[in-house]
Amino acid sequence: MASRTSSPLVHPDTDDLDLFKIMSALTDETRLTIVVTLSVSPGLACSGFTQDVTASVLTRHFRVLREAGLIRQHDVGTRRFNTLRKEDLDQRFPGLLDLVLKESVGRVEPYVNTECA
Repeated sequence: MASRTSSPLVHPDTDDLDLFKIMSALTDETRLTIVVTLSVSPGLACSGFTQDVTASVLTRHFRVLREAGLIRQHDVGTRRFNTLRKEDLDQRFPGLLDLVLKESVGRVEPYVNTECA
């Protein structure tokens, strides 16, 4: 099956991860909630996330997270799957993702009723 996009998805290399881009991406509550959700339900398709925002807005949030290096996306047919780049983040910034997830407790909750991959 063909990919969803004609251009390849761009993910920064581990050595190119920028702390300030990562932290900037996490300042948005929707993006933080996506990260928290992926920490407990890895591999979710984009369609498995909230419908509180339009598809185009959600697509932008995923793009920001991907370009900051927080998530990896890959297409299977017409679906786009998402995973956290925990190993890459731990290699570049040890403990950062664990700290972000710990500090998010009580601030955001993972999305419920998500469609599992």
